[in-house]
Amino acid sequence: MQALSLSPPLLTSPPRSLRSKSSNTFRAPRMDRHARISSQFPPLLHRDLALEVASLMESRLGSDLLPSSVPDNVRSFQNQSGTSFGSLDIRYGAPGSSVDFLLESWLHCKVPTGAIDITTLLVYQNDSTDAPHFNLEFIQAGPTSLVLLLDLIPRRDLSFCPDYIDTFYQDTNVDKPRQDLEKLPQAVPYRSPSLYIRSIWSPTAILVSINCGEGGATKMEEIIKGTVASAAKEVLGIWLERCFGTGTGTEMGEEEREYMIRRDRVVKSKSIEIDLSANLPRLFDPDVANRVIAEIQKACARLKSSMP
Repeated sequence: MQALSLSPPLLTSPPRSLRSKSSNTFRAPRMDRHARISSQFPPLLHRDLALEVASLMESRLGSDLLPSSVPDNVRSFQNQSGTSFGSLDIRYGAPGSSVDFLLESWLHCKVPTGAIDITTLLVYQNDSTDAPHFNLEFIQAGPTSLVLLLDLIPRRDLSFCPDYIDTFYQDTNVDKPRQDLEKLPQAVPYRSPSLYIRSIWSPTAILVSINCGEGGATKMEEIIKGTVASAAKEVLGIWLERCFGTGTGTEMGEEEREYMIRRDRVVKSKSIEIDLSANLPRLFDPDVANRVIAEIQKACARLKSSMP
């Protein structure tokens, strides 16, 4: 598989605070993740892309992230029969960072119809900025079908904040990747069964189901390497350049900030509960599911704030 990378400006212009660090600073987390995921999960093109995106994101965030404190039996877990396995890792933002936490989840589960693979990368920010969160999720139930959920999740009520729309969605041209993906004849809009989940997306969210039909594995490979990879890299690049950092947000009064904090708390707990916490008990033994869910709940309950 050809290497996937962000555009040259993102790779050649890391934050000033990271430039003096050796390349080993970036290489170690990537090698650790690649070794862990590659040894535990069957190879999939979407997983290769997610690994690349996660490594690039982690490299760019650098010292804004604390080391992982997730227990080994959560970073790698499986059911008793060994037919379903997963990995969860959470890295919290360092003091002074705009990042609340980075969550990555990798799941491979046997189901009556075959297997389903779910890969999730989330970056939630704290109240030092109102810039959007980052969300990337792949759901694959076979070699010819893929669901892609990619968005900069808004943190303000968009109907009351037209400047917010201009700053993070209009001026960044983040709607272009969605338009490109929806031009594919194999792509149709994806609708979450949860009405709540549907309510949190931005107007530019990429929510598509791609189905290449019987014998379409080669076409799916072409789409993932091409249009899907391009969309993931472009949206990540926009988030890193325009959303990440304490100086990236719009102006907020204290009441607006307090409302955003409450909104963030609900969105984090509810969306992750629906997405991961509800599915894990159905796919894994109770003790395993409870252990993993406890780490997720700990992250959601952690109210990291920039305010004294």
